[in-house]
This record gives sequence, C-alpha cells and structure tokens, in this order.
Amino acid sequence: MEEKTIRKIDIALIAAALVAITITINYAIPYVISPIGNTNEASNSVLFSFGKDDLIAIDDSPEFLSPEEIHAKDNLSIILKPGVYYLRISGIASSETRKLTILSEINLKLRSAGRVYEVINGGDTKLNVDIYENESYKETITLGRKNE
Repeated sequence: MEEKTIRKIDIALIAAALVAITITINYAIPYVISPIGNTNEASNSVLFSFGKDDLIAIDDSPEFLSPEEIHAKDNLSIILKPGVYYLRISGIASSETRKLTILSEINLKLRSAGRVYEVINGGDTKLNVDIYENESYKETITLGRKNE
C-alpha cells in the first residue's frame, strides 16, 4: 500500500513540474506583433513591434549560423543593404523568424512604445513592404518617412 501511495505522489509531483515548466517556457517566448490588416499609408508607420526582450538577431541564413546580435534600445538605427535577411527576437527563447528582402538600402529604427519596441522607417524615403504569410502574399503596406 505504501509503494502505491509513493508512486501517486511521485506522479503528481512530476505532473506539477511539467505544468510549471510549460508555463515558464510559454511566458519566456518573445512575441512579435505584425501590422494589422487593412492598414493604409496615413496610419501605418510601424513595420512591426515586439516585447522588450534582450536582443534582435539578424542573419542572411534562416539557420542563423552567424547572426548579428543587436541589443534593443530606444532610437537604435539598423541599416540594411540590399539582400535577404532573417530576423528574430531572442530572449530566453526565440520568436518566429521573419524574412526581409531588401531591394535598396534602408534604415530601420527602434522606438520605445510603453512595454514594447516598434520597428519604424528611419529613412527619408517611403518604404513599400510586401507582407507574406507562410510564403503566400498577403498585402502591401507603405511605411511613411521618419518625419511623417
């Protein structure tokens, strides 16, 4: 009888530990908020926003073999030359990976907005951004210039 009781207690402790680990991992995963659909040029100056996690990882490989790791801070400027880049937000865990195809040099800037950072156009030229979901075209948005 004692052995069965001990097993039941062990099983309950293991189950509680698994629940606690799951909650901790889900809490620690950085989140990225995409632009809301049906946006227009006048109201859309934010490419995306993310929670204030430790760093941004940018690489030219989807496997992030040699990422440039950038610590997020207000008014940080990120200049990207033409090419294909992969971006993810890294903390204890990593967010989903975003693919950026840059056709001409751009300047992205981080702006603090309460509990999140917003990624905005930091340059003098409007940016046309095609949004894809699972490699399928979704929409095009235009990001205003830095002074708009």
